[in-house]
Amino acid sequence: MAEIIKTYQQKVGELRFIGKRYGDEDREDGGFGAKWDEFFANNCEVIEKLVSNPEETCEDGAAYIGLMRWKEGEPFQYWIGMFMPPDTDVPEGYDFVQFPASVWGVCWLRGRMDELFGVEEPCAKKLGEEGMQVIADEQGAYWFFERYVCPRFTKEDEQGNRILDVVHFVK
Repeated sequence: MAEIIKTYQQKVGELRFIGKRYGDEDREDGGFGAKWDEFFANNCEVIEKLVSNPEETCEDGAAYIGLMRWKEGEPFQYWIGMFMPPDTDVPEGYDFVQFPASVWGVCWLRGRMDELFGVEEPCAKKLGEEGMQVIADEQGAYWFFERYVCPRFTKEDEQGNRILDVVHFVK
């Protein structure tokens, strides 16, 4: 079973998320793994090359992101992409979401690959226990994301575990 091994706040300036947007109709076997495969097979380097030093964008700025938007009564959104400086040009075929300066509540989730996904609610609960309040945007939508940081996500430990960052907007 996956476990939360670390929580902390991360303050970020205004950011632009650039990527591809999907919905529930795009799920295969309950998830978006096939869309990640497509993303990496179809020139994902386009957005990697938009910024010369992604670490200057924000801490762990070089990580790929699985960005999610949820609001009661509206279609769920799942985006695959990266955070960029706020004035980054958006390449053809991609879309973007602009975020104001924010505070993120970060959970490091350690487990085997099949244990790491769909645990946004337990992570939000843990952040609440740590004194962070998950917040909605001005339209009442909740944004949260999976952050795939190399090498803590890409390299398994001796027990076959990886670490996935699950991040919520908090105050």
